[in-house]
Amino acid sequence: MTPDPHLELRLRSVADRIVNAARRAGRPPPRLLAVSKTRDAAEVAALAALRGALGEAHPGFGENYVQEAEAKMEALGDAGVEWHLIGHLQSNKARQAAARFDWVQTIDRPKLVGALAQWREPARPLDVLVQVNVDDEASKHGCNPDSIPALAEAIAREPALRLRGLMAIPTPHDDPERRRPAFARMKVLFDALAADHPTVDTLSMGMSDDLEQAIAEGATLVRVGTALFGPRPPKE
Repeated sequence: MTPDPHLELRLRSVADRIVNAARRAGRPPPRLLAVSKTRDAAEVAALAALRGALGEAHPGFGENYVQEAEAKMEALGDAGVEWHLIGHLQSNKARQAAARFDWVQTIDRPKLVGALAQWREPARPLDVLVQVNVDDEASKHGCNPDSIPALAEAIAREPALRLRGLMAIPTPHDDPERRRPAFARMKVLFDALAADHPTVDTLSMGMSDDLEQAIAEGATLVRVGTALFGPRPPKE
C-alpha cells in the first residue's frame, strides 16, 4: 500500500483540536485512541511510526473485532503498540481478547467479567472500562447506568482485571452540540464511580466529529478514526 502523505498532517490536526478544546474547557488534554478498525496493518504501522510526532506518548489503537485485530498484531509484531478492544465482545471470544489486548472498553454484563478474568494472568491485569448505554438506545450495547455499581464491584473483585472507568457512544445526532447532555451525564456517572474505586481514571467518549464537546464535558480519552485515517473505503 502506498504511504499516505497526509497522515502526519491529520495526526497533528487532531492533536491541535484536542489541545485547543482542552484549553478552552480548562481541562488537561485527554489521551488519543486511534480507531483502526477496517484499516489494514500497513496503515496502522504508518501511524505507529509517527509515535514521536506529537512529542508525547503515542496513541493506542482501537479495534472492533478480535480476529481482525489479531491479524494486525501479528503483522506489527513487537512494535510497542497498545491495543484496545472497543467493539462488542462475545463471550466465546473472551479468551482471545484477554490474551491479546491491553484494554477492553466494552464490558457491559457480568458474564464477561468472569470470562475475561479466567484467561488473564493476575500478574498482568487487563485494564477494562464499563460500557454504558447512556441514551438507553435499544440498538446499542452497554449497561444501564443503574447497573454500573454492581458491575464495577464484580470487576474490582477480580485480581486479573483492573477497573479504569467508563466508555459510551451517545446517540449520533447530526448536531454534535445535541450530544453534550449525554457527555455531561457520563461525567456525573464517572465521578461517582471514581469516588468509590481509586483505580478509576478514564472516561472514554468523543469521536472525530464531537471530540470538542466530549472534552468540554470531561473526556479523558477520545476515540478518533476518520479524522486520522481519512474516509473509509466503500464496502465491496
